[in-house]
Amino acid sequence: MSVAISVNNLEKVYASGVAALKGVSLEVEQGDFFALLGPNGAGKSTFIGILSTLVKRTGGDVRIFGRDVDTHLYQTKLDLGVVPQEINFSQFEKVADIVLTQAGYYGLPHKLAAHRAEKYLKQLGLWEKRDTRSRLLSGGMKRRMMIARALVHEPRLLILDEPTAGVDIELRRSMWDFLLEINREGTTIVLTTHYLEEAEQLCRNIAIIDEGNIIENTSMKKLLLELDIHAYILDAENVLDTDLEHEEPGLILRKVDSHSIEAVLSGGRDINSAIAVLDRLGIRIISMRNKANRLEQLFLSRLQESGNGGD
Repeated sequence: MSVAISVNNLEKVYASGVAALKGVSLEVEQGDFFALLGPNGAGKSTFIGILSTLVKRTGGDVRIFGRDVDTHLYQTKLDLGVVPQEINFSQFEKVADIVLTQAGYYGLPHKLAAHRAEKYLKQLGLWEKRDTRSRLLSGGMKRRMMIARALVHEPRLLILDEPTAGVDIELRRSMWDFLLEINREGTTIVLTTHYLEEAEQLCRNIAIIDEGNIIENTSMKKLLLELDIHAYILDAENVLDTDLEHEEPGLILRKVDSHSIEAVLSGGRDINSAIAVLDRLGIRIISMRNKANRLEQLFLSRLQESGNGGD
């Protein structure tokens, strides 16, 4: 499979002397849905800025679809769609006008631009708001409009920097469905996010960056398989009158409240062993759920291994 992004020994040192990137190397295959995770100040925004040609690198090589981003700047911009973290459009323009203006920057004929604007505004649930001034949109609508704007010239690579920040869970999931659809249609997507569930649900491959270094670069599936600790909240049918504190190799059970129990499993123990212990204690379990996102646990463990707990 061809490579969408190829980064080799990428470095960025700001005038202040801060080294934001310290020899970063990675590849993103064409058609991938790729997650870049890291704590605040890890170098994510600098990396995205260099990819999108807005930040000049100090050293290293960056290629988009095989082309150097400096010597093929025009083609690189045609291949890229970028959704920044910050809202960066005029709050007084109408929604449709913002998308149409973006199309004009890429030389799209008006008829085609209007067709594309309608297409993406409809797909993102904004068509009814097309004549609304953008300042009147909700935060989630503004995020979706920025995605429509980034896609109007139909780039081969879409970069999303915290695209669902501040968006409620229902709207976030509808955005996930849309992004998965355009990815299936062939758009390569790079995502940075603090919603780690988002990366687990959407992305096939992942890199974790910390203090300007890549500390993990692997498939999502392989990374999740490394986790040997699972935590669940079990809901009991009966009221738990007494404190519960049970511990044995690979299994810890503790009372959370009058109807809930936390179960922590490791060493290959599965949830059935926890339920069996509770059954012997006369406690019947009627439902359960994961206590924490598995990727979040892995993310924190990798930061601890690299010597930085993040923030």
